[in-house]
This record gives sequence, C-alpha cells and structure tokens, in this order.
Amino acid sequence: METAIKTPVEMLGYWVQTQGNHIYLKQPINGQYKEFSWRDVQSQMQQIAGALRHLGLQPGDKVAILSKNCAEWFITDLALMHGGYISVPIYPTANCETIQYVLEHSGAKAVFVGKLDYWQDQEPGVGGDILRLAMPYGTMPAQYSWDKLLTLGTPLTNAPLPTPEQVMTIIYTSGSTGKPKGAVQTFAAYGWTCQAVVRDLKTHPEDRLLSYLPLAHITERVAIEGSSFYSGSSVAFVESLDSFVADVQRCRPTVFFSVPRLWSLFQKNIISKVGSAKKLELFLKIPLLRTLVKRRIHKGLGLQYCRLNGSGSAPIPPSLLHWYHSIGIDICEAWGMTENCAYSIINYPFDVNKIGTIGKPIEGCQVKLGKNDELLIKSPGLMREYYQQPQATEETFDADGFFHTGDVGAIDEDGCISITGRVKDNFKTAKGKYVAPVPIERMLAQDAHVELICVIGSGLPHPVALVQLSEGASAQPREHVRASLKQTLDGVNPHLESHETVDAIVVVSNPWTIENDILTPTLKIKRHVLEKLFSEKTDGIRGGKVVWEDEIDQAKR
Repeated sequence: METAIKTPVEMLGYWVQTQGNHIYLKQPINGQYKEFSWRDVQSQMQQIAGALRHLGLQPGDKVAILSKNCAEWFITDLALMHGGYISVPIYPTANCETIQYVLEHSGAKAVFVGKLDYWQDQEPGVGGDILRLAMPYGTMPAQYSWDKLLTLGTPLTNAPLPTPEQVMTIIYTSGSTGKPKGAVQTFAAYGWTCQAVVRDLKTHPEDRLLSYLPLAHITERVAIEGSSFYSGSSVAFVESLDSFVADVQRCRPTVFFSVPRLWSLFQKNIISKVGSAKKLELFLKIPLLRTLVKRRIHKGLGLQYCRLNGSGSAPIPPSLLHWYHSIGIDICEAWGMTENCAYSIINYPFDVNKIGTIGKPIEGCQVKLGKNDELLIKSPGLMREYYQQPQATEETFDADGFFHTGDVGAIDEDGCISITGRVKDNFKTAKGKYVAPVPIERMLAQDAHVELICVIGSGLPHPVALVQLSEGASAQPREHVRASLKQTLDGVNPHLESHETVDAIVVVSNPWTIENDILTPTLKIKRHVLEKLFSEKTDGIRGGKVVWEDEIDQAKR
C-alpha cells in the first residue's frame, strides 16, 4: 500500500495554508449562497469537535449523520474525523425501521440531524434516548442546535492526526437483498480511493463540483466530498428538488456525476421541450442547427462548462449513453460498491466503442472472474470488514484477499468489463432451470415506454416481467402501449433459451418508490419484495401476453 496517504483533516490544513480565504463550500439558502472559505470550514470543524468532547463523547465513539446534503454535512464529517469519532451516515430518505436498525446496530452515541423532507415520520426511528445535535435547518427537535455547538466548550485544535489503519466510517449498504450491512472503512482505504479519483480525473482547485446525490452513499462521499478534500475543488449544494435546475445552472459544474434514473429524466425533459424524439433527430441532422441545438441543451441542463460527466450506482442502458453522445454529452460509466469505496472500474477517458461496458480497472485495482463468472476485486480501497458480522465478512473474501462482488461479469479482449447480472438475482423456475434476469431486463428495457423493469419467476413455470411505465407512456392509450410492449416481447423471446422465455409483461398499477419499500435509497429495485407481491398474482398467465395489474385483479373478482 502507498505510504503517502494523507487524511482529509491533513488535506484541509493544506488548503487552509495555500488558499485559506478562497471559497470552498456554497450553501444555497432562500436562493442565495451562504459561502464558507477553507478557513471557515476548519474553524467550524474544530468548534464542533470541541463541542463533542465537551459533551463527553470519546474518540472511537460512533456518531450518526441523518441529513440531506449541505455544507454542515461536510463540516460535521470533518469534525468527526478530527475528533477521532467514527461516522455512521444514514440515508435522508430512510424509513423509521432502517434508522432504528442502523443506530442500534452501530451503537451510535449521538446523531446529527439536518435537512430532512419528512422528519416527523422519521423521528420515532431516532427515539428519545440518543443525543441529538441539529444542523441549522428546520429539522426534528434536538438537545443542541448548531449555533449552540459552535459556542460549546473550547475548539479542538491539537488532536492527534488519524492513523491510516484507524476506522473512519461505517457505511451501511442500501439493503437491496435484506438488512443493511455496515462496511467498515479505514482512513487508508478512503484516502487511497479519493486520491485515485483525483489522479485519474485530474480534478484541481479551479474545478466546481455539485453535491446532491446522498452523502450517505459511498459514491458521493468519495467522488464529490472526497475528491474536493484532495483536489481543492469548490463544492456547491442543492437547496431543494424544486430549485435543482437553477442550482445546477448557478453552480456551473465542471465535473458532474449522476445516476441512471436522473440521466433518463433529463432526457425526457429535453425531448418534451423539443416536441418529440423524431424532431430532435431531425434538428441534429441539419448542420446549421446541430451546433445551436447542442449548445442550447447543454446550457438548459447547466452543463455547458462540464469537462467530465459520470454515471454510477446502477447500470445505465447503453441506448441512453448513445443518445447523450449524439447530443455531445459523453457520460463515463463507473462501477464500484460500498465495500470498495465505490471506485474501481471506469470507462474513462470516454470510449464510445466501449459503451455497454463499465470500462477498465483503475490503476492499483486487480480484477478476476471466479466461479460462475463472478467478478472478484482487490484494491487498497476495500473495506476492513462488515461491522459485527464476522461470518458475512469471511464469506465475501477469498484466500487471496479478493472480494466477492456478487456481480456476474465478462472481460473482453481489450480488458473492458461488462456486468451481466447478479449472482443472487438468478432464480430457479418451477421446471428446475436457472434464469439470469438482468440480460432479459436489458433487452426488454429498450422499449421507450418502460421506465423500470424487474423480471421475476422463482417457482413459476416461466419468467414474468413487471414493468413500471414512463410518465409519457402512462398518458398514452393503453392499446397503443400494449402493442408496443407486445412487439418488444415477441422480438426478445425467440433469442432466449426455452426455459427463459417470458410468459407475460405485467404493467404495475402503483409506482415503485423508496416509501413503499420497493426501491432502496439508491433507487435499486428490491427484487425479493416484488417476488413476494407478484408471484402468486402472475402465476397462470401464459402465451407472451401484455396485461395491466388492474386487469388481473378484475379477472379474479
């Protein structure tokens, strides 16, 4: 392992020395930026760390953070590192049960609560026994406000620097297959990965970053927060969902990361503004209009200054990447997990010929395929263990220290990696044959009417595809949508093995959300939840039909 890994606290000190009065964080409040210099951030970090000491918290204690992204999230995170505490981030959209589980399982002594959309619903999960500390926003009641913390005790200025092997944070997975697991990450693993991002993407103090994907998720914690520590880039935040577009345009980011669902939403908005996809295609074919249209689109998104666009946390359809390439926006797909600090493989520099792959392993990361083509990975960014789960930890590492990712992969002749499914997603039909649902989902998802799709079939004679329609498709005549989906299904089934052929596409009635527990906080689909809800309901539908859930319900009455 490299020895020159500095901690974020050391890096903050470096930037204070070299550009202390430069603006680091920009927090929009009522449409106006509240700005924090590097020196301001260091001062508040020391104040908050000193307040925690004053309140009796000792180095090694776990402290949770439950808030949407904001400047104080960064300051709190740095204060916990500075004071030797172990941070436990919780998704700001997490339900009561998840909040309670994470707080109890981690043994957190205190929780910082901040910007939350539904804190009244979440408060029972926090409970009354834990010490609550409030960021300066309308949030759940707490014993100490941010302003009070900034005057409590004396600033902690001379704390020992964290050691590389010291535990920095416990990050809980999004729980797509059950209870979240706590990945224990050290300063060495986090620092190595953040430095790798800066090394590869060449971020620097002139770069402008935007932080809006949940900081409780490792991707944002490394790619945006972490890279800012090691590159000296400034970071702006988003005030609310309603102000998102204005916040992006005001930030004028030079590096921008998003997730597939949002890239898809941006595409829909662009097409609806132009009028139709065919109209946009026509404009892009006319040389005089092409440049103008592309410029207008980039400016409308607020991405006209972006030199790098990325996508991660879930697979993105290759058709979407090709579409963005056609309008002059190249999106580099990256791959990582909570357990390896989210950065191991990336299609960067962007290669249009490698769309559909996730690119190559980064320098310092080793990759191989194990049993059933499972992707195994080894890098200095790997977690130490799953917190209080020695058996799960033992099962995920092989004898050589490679981590079992659970992803099924393929490696081409150029060393580029494709993810073709999840080991645990494969299910056995009633005929005793195994089916890998992800490749089937990818083929069916090419239909423009599909927003989300999940193929189920454990114990059924054949797989069934559950589909959530896109917003536009929901407004179209049902028979028009049915005909399109049927055509797509009839085009896919002949390419499948006989036991894989899809018996039906079922259009679901209710949208899949985090609130109804079908999506994780990172917008991954919980397949096991849908299996439970729909296996019995869809059993008996045959012959490649396309049906709506309400039609099944009516037929059974």
